Amino acid sequence: MTATRRLAAILAADVAGYSRLIGADEGGTLQALKAIRAELLDPTIATHHGRLVKTTGDGLLVEFGSVVDALQCASEVQAGMAQRNAPTPADKRIEFRIGINVGDVVVEDGDIFGDGVNVAARLEVLAAAGGICVSARVQEDAVGKLDLAFEDMGEQALKNIARPVRAYKVATGGGSATAPETPTLARPDKPSIAVLPFANMSGDPEQEYFADGITEDIITMLAGWRVFPVIARNSTFTYKGKAIDIKTVGRELGARYVLEGSVRKSGGRVRVTAQLIEADSGHHLSAERYDRDRADLFDVQDEIVTAIVGTIEPELLKFERNRIVDRPQQNENAYELYQRGMWHHYQHSKGDNLSSGFLSACPCHRCSISAGHGGAGDRGLKRGLSRMGGGYRPQLY
Repeated sequence: MTATRRLAAILAADVAGYSRLIGADEGGTLQALKAIRAELLDPTIATHHGRLVKTTGDGLLVEFGSVVDALQCASEVQAGMAQRNAPTPADKRIEFRIGINVGDVVVEDGDIFGDGVNVAARLEVLAAAGGICVSARVQEDAVGKLDLAFEDMGEQALKNIARPVRAYKVATGGGSATAPETPTLARPDKPSIAVLPFANMSGDPEQEYFADGITEDIITMLAGWRVFPVIARNSTFTYKGKAIDIKTVGRELGARYVLEGSVRKSGGRVRVTAQLIEADSGHHLSAERYDRDRADLFDVQDEIVTAIVGTIEPELLKFERNRIVDRPQQNENAYELYQRGMWHHYQHSKGDNLSSGFLSACPCHRCSISAGHGGAGDRGLKRGLSRMGGGYRPQLY
C-alpha cells in the first residue's frame, strides 16, 4: 500500500507502574485493563472521532483530526479513571500517562509514523500518573477553546528528538495542573544509586546478553559498597526497553543517583557509554565512553565494568560532600555529618579545623578522631572512622 502524509493530532498513552502492577497481580491487572478499554477508552475515543491506531501491551496510540478532540478525549479519560480509582488502594490503581502532539504523519497499512508520533510518545513520559502533557503547538491550538489550564514546563530535551520541545502540563476545569503523584519509595538515610539496563545499540537482538551482562556486573560490584546502597536488579530491570524520565525513576525507586548507558558492537570493536545522573535535577555528573578490542568478551566486560565503577565512586563522594556542605546545617544524620567532616578534612588547610567537630558529632561515632593533615593525622582519622558503629565503614581514598 502506498504511504500517504497528513496532519494529525496524536495521543500516546501508557499505564504508569505497569510492570509493578503486573508483578503484583498479573491476572487482575489484565482483566481490569480489558474492562477499562471496553467501558471507558473505546467509547470515549469514538465519541471524539478518534482512530485507535494500535495497542502495545500497556500503551495505545490514537489519531485525531483535531487538537480539540484529542484534548477532550484525554481529559475525559483521566476524569473517568480518577472516578474509577477513588475506592481503590493507591498501590493497586491503574493510572494513565498521556502525551499529545500535532504534526505531519506518514500513514501506511493503517499505522502512523514520523516525528510527530515520536514527540507524542516522549511527551507521554513527561506526564505524571493521571496527567496529560502536550506540546506548545497543541497548547496554542487549544487555548481559549476548552476549559483547561496549561502550566508551562519550559523547553524539554526529549530522547532521540533533535530539537528541544516546549511542553505543558494540563488540568481540567481551570484547576491546578498538578496530577496525582506516582507512588514513591522513601529514600534511605544514605543516598542510593540505581543502575538502569544498558541499551543494546548494535541492532542485533542476539547482543542483548552482553548489554545485560554489563549492567548486572556493575550492580554486583557496586553492591559491595557500604557508603551507597544499590537498588536491586529486579527493580531496575522493570524499566528495560522503555522510554523513561530519570526524575520519575528516582522517585519510584527512591534513588538519588541513576546510572544509564549503552553498548554497541561493530566488527572487532566494542563501545560502551555510561552517564551518571542526579535524579532530582536530571543533571549529568559524569559521562564516559569506553572503546575496546573485542578479543575476549569476558575480559573486555570485566575491564569496562571495573573502569565504570572506578569512575562512579569518587564522583559520587565528591558530589555528595559538596551537596551537603552547600546546604544549611540542621538536623543532619550520621552520614551527612561524616561527609561534611570529610569535606573539611580534605581541604588540608591549617585554618580549617572543623573536621574533628563534625566527625565527633556522628551519633554512631564513639572514638577520638585526629583531624591532622597528612601522615599520622590521616592514619588516626582512618582508624577512628573504621570503628564507627552500625556496620558503617566508608571507603577512604
